[in-house]
Amino acid sequence: MNGGDGPHSYLNNSNLQRKATDACRTMIEEAIAQKLDVKCFSSNPFRLADLGCSVGPNTFKAMQHIVEAVERKYLAQGLKSEMPEFQVFFNDHVANDFNTLFASLPTERRYFACGVPGSFHDRLFPESSIHFMFSSHALHWLSKVPEELLDKNSPAWNRGRIHCTSAPDEVSHAYAAQFDHDVEIFLNARAKELVVGGMIVLLIPALPNGIPASQSPFGVMFDLLGASLMDMAKEGLINEAQVDSFNLPVYAASREQMTDLVKRNGCFTIERMELVYPTSKLVDRFCGNECGMLLRAGMEGIIAKHFGSGIIDELFDRFSKKSVEFSHQLESSKRGGAQLFAALRRK
Repeated sequence: MNGGDGPHSYLNNSNLQRKATDACRTMIEEAIAQKLDVKCFSSNPFRLADLGCSVGPNTFKAMQHIVEAVERKYLAQGLKSEMPEFQVFFNDHVANDFNTLFASLPTERRYFACGVPGSFHDRLFPESSIHFMFSSHALHWLSKVPEELLDKNSPAWNRGRIHCTSAPDEVSHAYAAQFDHDVEIFLNARAKELVVGGMIVLLIPALPNGIPASQSPFGVMFDLLGASLMDMAKEGLINEAQVDSFNLPVYAASREQMTDLVKRNGCFTIERMELVYPTSKLVDRFCGNECGMLLRAGMEGIIAKHFGSGIIDELFDRFSKKSVEFSHQLESSKRGGAQLFAALRRK
């Protein structure tokens, strides 16, 4: 994610993610009110973690809502005198802009804040130390690009494309296998870190049944971004081999796939798991420039690392023009845009 507070920063271009999280606010509150038994927690403070918090401001709003919901649960269970203090751990990769994150911390907050740099594809906290975990639009990031995609002798070699959208089945299967592997590690780590009865709520970009990845909003955007890179390669602005060796490490799972992974893990009960809020309910229309800003805020870093920062302005200018040219496809794709809401409780 782009750090800082400039025009291309995630801070100023995460409106869609904020709307998606806000759309599930009631579901989060219901999960806490109905499924979180705070009477079984004896430790003070009550510890929360946001996994993949980025740089704000979305994480601050989400954490405040969750703290307030937990406070209401203590009151509802007649535990006003035992109301704990709250400690929130903000986690993201070590390269995350924690300076911007903590510089923008709300002054009027009802929790103590800590930063935890590191990948959530590994252990982050001591055993049985966290009561509630939250992760919004982060778990779809893979720990790495599937190796088969870079092997010229593999049927999954993804030549001329940058994602599994519009790619052969072998490429999609490689992405799915990497996601399965990553989520298995993620759930095993969280199972050790959560107290018994603790909860984790996940919001993940997902694919509804019957919708190909190429017809989802991000699928269309990834195809247009890949086409823009190939155009630049044909014009000699970048090397085509560079495009062949570049793949976006993101994956949108189905509800069925995620449900199977949680059941296979065996450490959590599924309190709620459903696809909600298609993109058509969150945005009125997709604008080429807005699509470009959204994608740039999230992807510029990994693109610049592979191709160099000198191509960025040109690439996203071309992407924005293609977004206008193919605006009908973007509009049609909104029906395929969804997020998965998962509320899991530690057994």
